[in-house]
Amino acid sequence: MPLTRVSMRVGKPPAYRKAILDGIYQAMRETFDVPENDRFMVITEHEPDNFDHAASYLGIDYSDDLVLVQLTVSNTRSVEQKKALFKRIVERLGRDPGLRPEDVFVNLVEVAKENWSFGRGLAQYAM
Repeated sequence: MPLTRVSMRVGKPPAYRKAILDGIYQAMRETFDVPENDRFMVITEHEPDNFDHAASYLGIDYSDDLVLVQLTVSNTRSVEQKKALFKRIVERLGRDPGLRPEDVFVNLVEVAKENWSFGRGLAQYAM
């Protein structure tokens, strides 16, 4: 049920972008029990003038390879699962496509289960 939005600067090749989406999806499968085929993901690339971030924050120094990951998820996961997800995303994206841990910024947006419609105008998770 996660909806994944990735924002980054323009200029990376298709294989790099695919590795980001694949890595995030696998991390969600491993830590959030996301079922197979529950994959709804987009990458938005921005020109440098339209992608602004701090050079550093909370002691973390960012580069121009910063990737902003926003996951909209049902509010059913524990704090431990969230921590495991953040760690696993960084591990996977560090291996492929080679992102530095400092350049992986993740934000979870939690919503009630009844706030999803996967098509046909139905609220599939509403009880």
